[in-house]
Amino acid sequence: MSISTTIKSIQDIMRKDVGVDGDAQRIGQLVWMLFLKIYDDREQEWELDYDDYVSPIPEQLRWSSWAADPEGLTGEGLKSFIDNTLFPGLQQLDAGGDARATVIRSVFEDAYNYMKSGHLLRQVINRIQEGIDFNASQQRHAFGDMYEQILKDLQSAGNAGEFYTPRAVTEFMVNRIDPKLAESVMDPACGTGGFLTCTIEHKRKHYVQTPADEQTLQHSIYGWEKKPLPHLLATTNMILHGIEVPSQIRHDNTLNRPYRDWGPKERVDVIVANPPFGGTEEDGIENNFPAEFRTRETADLFMALFIRLLKQDGRATVVLPDGFLFGEGMKTRLKEKLLSECNLHTIVRLPNGVFNPYTGIKTNLLFFTKGQPTEQVWYYEHPYPEGYKNYSKTKPMRAEEFATEIDWWGDEADGFASRKETEQAWKVGIDEIKARNYNLDIKNPWQEEQVSHDPDELLAQYARQQAEIQELRDQLKTVLGDALSHEPQDQTKPQQAEEPA
Repeated sequence: MSISTTIKSIQDIMRKDVGVDGDAQRIGQLVWMLFLKIYDDREQEWELDYDDYVSPIPEQLRWSSWAADPEGLTGEGLKSFIDNTLFPGLQQLDAGGDARATVIRSVFEDAYNYMKSGHLLRQVINRIQEGIDFNASQQRHAFGDMYEQILKDLQSAGNAGEFYTPRAVTEFMVNRIDPKLAESVMDPACGTGGFLTCTIEHKRKHYVQTPADEQTLQHSIYGWEKKPLPHLLATTNMILHGIEVPSQIRHDNTLNRPYRDWGPKERVDVIVANPPFGGTEEDGIENNFPAEFRTRETADLFMALFIRLLKQDGRATVVLPDGFLFGEGMKTRLKEKLLSECNLHTIVRLPNGVFNPYTGIKTNLLFFTKGQPTEQVWYYEHPYPEGYKNYSKTKPMRAEEFATEIDWWGDEADGFASRKETEQAWKVGIDEIKARNYNLDIKNPWQEEQVSHDPDELLAQYARQQAEIQELRDQLKTVLGDALSHEPQDQTKPQQAEEPA
């Protein structure tokens, strides 16, 4: 049975269980089991490779002890063991300075066993045991592809879809930012770990040549994720990609920490990220930021943090919605900071539908380097492939679409001297951007303005107009308030009502 068939059959068994409700819960249930099976397979390898290897998991809680025997625990006994022994044991694991134990405990902190039937649980466990051997190299590759499919399935699982960035986009962004072997790479909102796994693959392909290089790579990857399911998915993803102790994937909200507490020692060489946009943070989070950057809009807070987190000459590539480009108020101040402290050298404008079905909002890829102010911004408008009017589940964006951008890109070391303006590419100087009050939503001058009938685009345009109207209202309110506060008042005699005729 192929891994793909195994996963499908597991999901079919879970659908029979009354405790599992919907795709997100099914994926959460599947992934904590896969984590334990994969970890057990890796431990068998480590026990052969390292004479002194000691598992951080107590013997009775290891997958091979309670799950591997197809005739083992089942029914109420199995359900009771998982709920009352396995989960409490892993959630309260005594780390004692052991990084592996810390990883396992953080993975199970908020994991949950949704299944109610111990008999169906046994069927699922047996399918995993029979169908997945992570130590078989051909299976390991196949499982990597299958895991990617599981992550894609999150796109149709409600809000969980926000944590998956299409593979074509992550590969292009990492390819262009080109993180070197020893460079520290962080995704402060890492979701399921897509940018970090692309970074691992990129470094292995271009820079890892010796076991020492591999160790350098292992300690150069950092991620933070605040929600339990994507954190579990990201940690498992790291192990799948050969990170033995993914202790640098932290289960926490990066924005919880005061902005000024991020000191020079914690700054990184490279940031690759798709911060959640369209959402708002809980009350009080904005108070961690300087007054001029306070907002509850998640993506804006992350952008302020990205600038802070980069070292001098550090590089970043970030996905942001159109609203960041044209937004005013706090967004204007943030863009002024970005363009004065960093060289925002490139904005790749993506078409609609790249993130379908999670969102139809138009998005952009920003590339910037900290340390020198921006003198000009290059724009590149990414077209749909021939014959496409939108992307969909059956017609997703493909990595090869970015070949034209890669050919055009040039080298930052010479200021991108080889770049040429084309029907897809144009540049705008900093003086023009300042004259536009840092509005970066600059249309392609080579193409005539087209009337859009796309509902998402029309809604975005409506939202933009409403924001502009509100801005005018606020300005008018301020002017009127100032005028009224300075108006002289005669307080010597009260107004008399007119006598009725």
